[in-house]
Amino acid sequence: MKKIPVFVVAVIWMNCIYGQKGILFTTSDYVRALKHATDVMVNDVTSPVAASRYYGYINLAANETVALFDKQQPHFAGILKGLNNITVEDNLIKKSHQQLAVILALYKSGTRLLPSGYLLQKNLDSLKLVAKKRKLSSEKINATAELVDKVVEQVLKYAYADGFVKLSGFRRYTPLAGDAYWQPTAPGFISAIEPYWNTLHPFILESCSQFAPIPPSKYSSDTNSLFYKELKEVYQLRKNLSKEQAEIAMFWDCNPFALQQVGHLEFFIKKISPGGHWMGITGIACKMQKSSLSKTAYVHAMVSMGMADALISCWNNKYKYNRVRPVTAIKHLIDRNWSPLLQTPPFPEYTSGHSVISTTASTILTHLFGDQFSFTDDTEEEFGLPKRKFNSFNEASKEAAISRLYGGIHFRDAIENGVKEGEQIGKFVIKRSPDIQANNKNNGRALTGIVKNKD
Repeated sequence: MKKIPVFVVAVIWMNCIYGQKGILFTTSDYVRALKHATDVMVNDVTSPVAASRYYGYINLAANETVALFDKQQPHFAGILKGLNNITVEDNLIKKSHQQLAVILALYKSGTRLLPSGYLLQKNLDSLKLVAKKRKLSSEKINATAELVDKVVEQVLKYAYADGFVKLSGFRRYTPLAGDAYWQPTAPGFISAIEPYWNTLHPFILESCSQFAPIPPSKYSSDTNSLFYKELKEVYQLRKNLSKEQAEIAMFWDCNPFALQQVGHLEFFIKKISPGGHWMGITGIACKMQKSSLSKTAYVHAMVSMGMADALISCWNNKYKYNRVRPVTAIKHLIDRNWSPLLQTPPFPEYTSGHSVISTTASTILTHLFGDQFSFTDDTEEEFGLPKRKFNSFNEASKEAAISRLYGGIHFRDAIENGVKEGEQIGKFVIKRSPDIQANNKNNGRALTGIVKNKD
């Protein structure tokens, strides 16, 4: 039997993937483009809250681009307060290529939004070259680029009204005096990050305090108090931490502000944000299910905007209570030489951000993919951490939440109440989502697969 050269097989495979049914760009292209945006955020040491905002608008732009071509695509105009219908001339839509437009929307919105967005320009240029190699005409590529520019401009107009541009004008934050309140922590003693983030307009939530948790346990040096017992739990766990618990803590660290000290020199260890980690999981799920590009855009938009709202809610709690971090209280009340496994992030303790956004993300993903979705999370491999297997999104989010206790940077009540907060937010985002609204309008008839699995 005559053997077929490997390169010939590759060409045949590419033709099958990109030559049939007009499929030129797939979910893999979407995930790759979003990963490029994540790389820029890591490079910029982007804070968790800022990263969540960028992901929200970038994925929103992609989803609303799909909706121009496909009237069945769930879209967020009319769902998000202040977002009007995205309008582009019908003639330009007809001249454009839907799949290319979706990927271009990710790159072009990222280029405009991210502080170092110019770094995406090389990826944007490469995408156009790929489109030419996949037999798209220059006219169609140019028309698609023009269409995407119009979409991104309208999405950014919506973005610029969320209050972000006003943050730099607020009064400088000064930590409250007293042992009960947050103070900058070692090694960098970085000032509080984004103390006025709660002033931003949420995507879907009605307000930053809509799902406010109960207050944290009251600070006390009384060894019989609930606070002291929670403090002692963090202290003792650090001394008796198992190998598995340490691995879990490191896997979910996701601290963009981690510092390395060498003598008198300090430098950032660049890491992915918590939102970036869950965007990675979202991409893994979409690729595993072989989701269409349309569905992939919708799923990423839902998860990213849900997480963005979750952090607006969480940050409202953090600066409402200004609660002390475990490392500060333990050094003061128990052991001045104690240190946590993980470096403490530079903002108040209550509630746990990981707990809130991980639960929000897992709640939304479970709605979209089911509660028995097994997957392997390799998001942290590039940062030297081994992949981990999970039987469900809920299992992953529970591990992410408890990892903060293992890491020594959160109290148990901040984790447990953060999980409750995240679940409430996730359920509300689902309730207000375009697919549920469409179901209601169709007298309860379910939308098959949320979005038709085709482009």
